[in-house]
Formats: sequence, C-alpha cells, structure tokens
Amino acid sequence: MSPDRSSEFVNETVDPPIRGFLHTPDTPTAEVLILTHGAGGNAQAPLLRALADAFSNAGITVLRCNLPYRQLRPFGPPGPGDAARDRAGLKNAVAAMASAMNAGGNASAPSRIYLAGHSYGGRQSSMLCAEEPDLVAGLLLLSYPLHPPRKPEQQRTQHLPDLHTRTLFVQGTRDPFASIPELQQALKMIPAKTKLLPVEGAGHDLGFKGKATRAELPQIILSESQQLFGR
Repeated sequence: MSPDRSSEFVNETVDPPIRGFLHTPDTPTAEVLILTHGAGGNAQAPLLRALADAFSNAGITVLRCNLPYRQLRPFGPPGPGDAARDRAGLKNAVAAMASAMNAGGNASAPSRIYLAGHSYGGRQSSMLCAEEPDLVAGLLLLSYPLHPPRKPEQQRTQHLPDLHTRTLFVQGTRDPFASIPELQQALKMIPAKTKLLPVEGAGHDLGFKGKATRAELPQIILSESQQLFGR
C-alpha cells in the first residue's frame, strides 16, 4: 500500500458530525467519493485506504468517513437504533463535500458525488439513496450483506425497488452474506442501471484481511465505476 497522503477531516458544526480522512488529488476533478466501512470496521480499513488511493490518483477527491456509531464507540457493531443516525451522517457528509467543492471554485463544473460503502456501510448508503434518489450520481456497494450468513431467507431487499441510483456491486464469490446467484436475483428488483463485479475466490473482506491484499482490485473497481457512472 502506498504512503497515506490523507489529512484528518472533522466537521462538528452538523449533527451527526463528520469525522474521517480526506484525500485531495494533486489535480482534482469535480468528482467526490464518500467511502465508509462495515459493521466491525472503521475508516482505516485496508480496503477503504486502497480504494481511496486508486480513486484519488485518478483525480477524484475521496472522504473516508467513520459512521456516527463508530465515532461514539471505537469497537463493536452498530446497535439496532443506530441505522437512521448513520444515514443522517452520510447525508451530512454529502452536503459538506458538495459545499466544499463549490467553495473551491468548481461552481462552473458542477460536482459529481458518489457514495460507497463496505457491507453495513454500503447497505446504509443504498437505503439513503432509496430515500433520496437525487442525492448522488452513483453508488458503489462492496460486499453487500444481502442476508445474514446461513440465513438466506432473511433478505434485506425491501428498499431495492426504490433505488434509482446507478449502482456497482462488488462481491466475492465466497461471501457468506450473499452468493453471486442470490445477488443477481436481487439486482432484478432495482429500477436503476446496475452492474455486478464478482471477485473470484474472495470472501466478505474481498481479499483485504490483515496484510493480505488484492493489489489489482481497486483499479478494476475504479475502471468499472467510471464506465457505469458515465464519467
């Protein structure tokens, strides 16, 4: 992994506050990716850092943010009452980055903001986009938790028919939270344009666990997202 070139980002003027790490490219475009983590992780997850490097190297400003529940508790999963506040935190991050891009002299080229999340973070991002279809220009869902492991009957698909945001799904072929065929069926419920990128042999971590990485994957995800989102 390349050296971390990000800077700490904090905005406590909104509730929930925004806390994370900002990657500002040397030559930025008018594009922003807001990237968040899974239930057991945080914004420093190796997968998120690798993706942030790939996207920022392509000129896209990236905010890796900690969801509100993680800001309050450094360890452990979110609680049953955290989801709505976590979505509100993501909405605040979108608004803050849109404002920052406009203030930075990009008003002549309207910013395109994309929302991305791993597992729980992706699910909350997709639910937010279903609630607010014009919020962002594209959605990137990494290891979408379609159902709990070994409980395929508990499908988390209720909001998918309301999802009108272009969405790229990236899923390991050994992910216990959703098989590729299960996800293919779920995508039929989404009215927006979608694409599924299977990652052969990967589990829920997409091959980023400990010091293990899939060095080529972030670049592939960048390329596929650019094609789908129409950069």
